[in-house]
Amino acid sequence: MGIFGLFNKKKKETLDQGLEQTKQSVFSKLSRAVAGKSKVDDEVLDNLEEVLITSDVGVESTLKIIHCIEDRVARDKYVSTTELNIILKEEIAGLLAENNNEDNSNWDLPADHSPYVILVVGVNGVGKTTTIGKLAYQFKQAGKKVYLGAADTFRAAAVEQIQIWGDRVGVPVIKQQMGSDPASVAFDTLQSAKANGADVVLIDTAGRLHNKVGLMNELKKIKDVMKKIVPNAPDEVLLVLDGSTGQNAFEQAKQFSSVTQITSLAITKLDGTAKGGVVIGISDQLKVPVKYIGLGEKMEDLQLFNKKEFVDSLF
Repeated sequence: MGIFGLFNKKKKETLDQGLEQTKQSVFSKLSRAVAGKSKVDDEVLDNLEEVLITSDVGVESTLKIIHCIEDRVARDKYVSTTELNIILKEEIAGLLAENNNEDNSNWDLPADHSPYVILVVGVNGVGKTTTIGKLAYQFKQAGKKVYLGAADTFRAAAVEQIQIWGDRVGVPVIKQQMGSDPASVAFDTLQSAKANGADVVLIDTAGRLHNKVGLMNELKKIKDVMKKIVPNAPDEVLLVLDGSTGQNAFEQAKQFSSVTQITSLAITKLDGTAKGGVVIGISDQLKVPVKYIGLGEKMEDLQLFNKKEFVDSLF
């Protein structure tokens, strides 16, 4: 069993509710795509292509899925439209498996070193601070000692928000004056966390994508400084994206991956949108696994991504 417990009925209900709008949208489009057809032919495949692209799966990922289904149709000669749903599920699950090969439900902190350091990146307004707060809560619930570092020193609000979450969850926040060197905050955070036997450190960073060179240098400096205290830090560079922005999230992801190496994704705000298909496209195009998905306001509504259950709730 992983650090956040088993994928239970309650988590499945949260996932179903969170993806409800996407599911309804995809389902109604699919119904129209196969209307009056009994077998999958070129017209159905053309319609299906449109369904996936308008569901924010992304062009390249859509074409991959369509090609796989075309191969199947060619191989099996006759594929009925009633089977299409099952085939689509299988192909999308296969696509997600290419990059999300680990089963997150069994994920746990490595036993060979601590603290486990997560550097959190993303533009302002995507739910980055909220994601950090919810993660801190879930790690603490799992019995882990958590430290937060407020290394987004360019916005006074960012430091305040992290502090509010720290107070709410009951974990220490390491911060400095606004305008301080973010790398210095990261250094202090790790030093304090290590001295106090912390298990997990979450570090917030500035999301200034308009100044790419500045951001690139800043993140590199943060990483270099952290290594002085924890040689293999960061264990994870987590990019937070707002799923409700659809293709914009995809663009942001591409921009961020050109600035620093991203190792995992958290896609938030999926509960208020019909653009949940973006999870499939971003993971496929970036070749980076989706680790967390945000499905609501509550602390427990940030879930470890489970590819099988996700596809199951989507179709």
